[in-house]
Amino acid sequence: MGTTPTDATAAIAVNRFGLGKRASEPLPSDPQLWLLDQIGQYTAQPPAFAAMQATRDIATNYANDREKLQTLDGDAKIALRQELNKAARLLYRSEIDARGLNALQTTTPFMEALVHFWSNHFAVSADNPPMLSLAGAFEREAIRPHITGRFADLLFAVEQHPAMLIYLDQIRSAGPDSPLANRARKRNADRLPGINENLAREIMELHTVGVGSGYTQKDVTEFALALTGWSAGGMGGKADTSEAGIFQYRPGLHQPGDRLIRRRVYGPSGEDQAGAVLKDLASDPATARHIATKLCRHFISDTPSKTAVDRVSKAFLTSGGDLPTVYRALVEAPEAWATQASKIKTPWEWLVSAMRGLDYPDLGKASFSNLLNQLGQPVWLPRSPAGYDDIAASWLAPDALVRRVEVSQRLAAKADRSLKPDELASNLLGNTLTSTTATEINRAESIQTGIALLLVSPDFQRR
Repeated sequence: MGTTPTDATAAIAVNRFGLGKRASEPLPSDPQLWLLDQIGQYTAQPPAFAAMQATRDIATNYANDREKLQTLDGDAKIALRQELNKAARLLYRSEIDARGLNALQTTTPFMEALVHFWSNHFAVSADNPPMLSLAGAFEREAIRPHITGRFADLLFAVEQHPAMLIYLDQIRSAGPDSPLANRARKRNADRLPGINENLAREIMELHTVGVGSGYTQKDVTEFALALTGWSAGGMGGKADTSEAGIFQYRPGLHQPGDRLIRRRVYGPSGEDQAGAVLKDLASDPATARHIATKLCRHFISDTPSKTAVDRVSKAFLTSGGDLPTVYRALVEAPEAWATQASKIKTPWEWLVSAMRGLDYPDLGKASFSNLLNQLGQPVWLPRSPAGYDDIAASWLAPDALVRRVEVSQRLAAKADRSLKPDELASNLLGNTLTSTTATEINRAESIQTGIALLLVSPDFQRR
């Protein structure tokens, strides 16, 4: 298959910014326009998610089940607990499969890649039954609807979502002088509620200004005090199920008084105090640089140039955090179109691009959950608020590559036997296909071996 200079940039557009080319679709004739047009075409709630439950329903059902659990003893209690945990795992896997199906079928792959980027930036981890149940809904409700708006709105949606509040132990955080603490002190001074700094710390360290921006431990503590009262309806056995899974401000938990955070005094006390801090963090120059650096690292290079980061950071600041403006600056950065692919696909990116490359119409009998577990990147399970690493070194371990070989052989075994591996390679990679990979594919003893070699080739694994 012949190629032109346009093929190279088109292949970069679909592989570096998107989720990989589908074999049955043509390369875009105008790569930058193809990417930018997707902003207006993006659908926050595509059909793949139509059957998924809202957080309110998930939390209410969960709270009702836990209430029932409190009435049982012995084997009956053990059996019901096992049944509920199994139901949470099934819900988790159904959310992953819906996410995978949408990634295969989407017509706006750049926007879906951005969803995945933001979901990892605002990572939660499905380490227990409540988070298994809520992780998918968190991405659908807090991330997806806001990636084409302002960063501040995305930030508020994330930090006020019950999944984030539960994950970072915010829902019971109480100030030492709050009404709740004062009542508790009168009953038993040895058992006082306290503040939890997890949410305040991760907002500053991971979600906004970032490490090295100059905030102090005192700032974290003061912000945590401002956040007291930000809570959500519980999901435990004694919870009021009518409130389960919704953001709530609980004045009884709030620490009264003004707060001094990053050399600025915030008052008056109450629900809006933390909101004012969050609003300032969203527009801080350090946040603009932190977000720009992460976007450039994800889409351009593990070590993005200062020029590219400055460009995207400036777009963030001058637009007031308007995310489409930020995406435009990213796409228009000359560094983003370097022909040398420096990023290696994460297991999620690799699996989705492989299935798209083989034109899977849907998941069939495949389970994204099982495959991603095998590949070493369980969805929504980074076990850290920092999310999964976004650099090549984290995904190049020998055992990780062996796992990709095993999965590529399984995918190739189910591929259309009329495919010609050399033509498929040119189709998917265009001018980015190297002669080394082309030679290896041509030497393959069978169609399936040729396809498997393509999927695990450096050309395909990089973007």
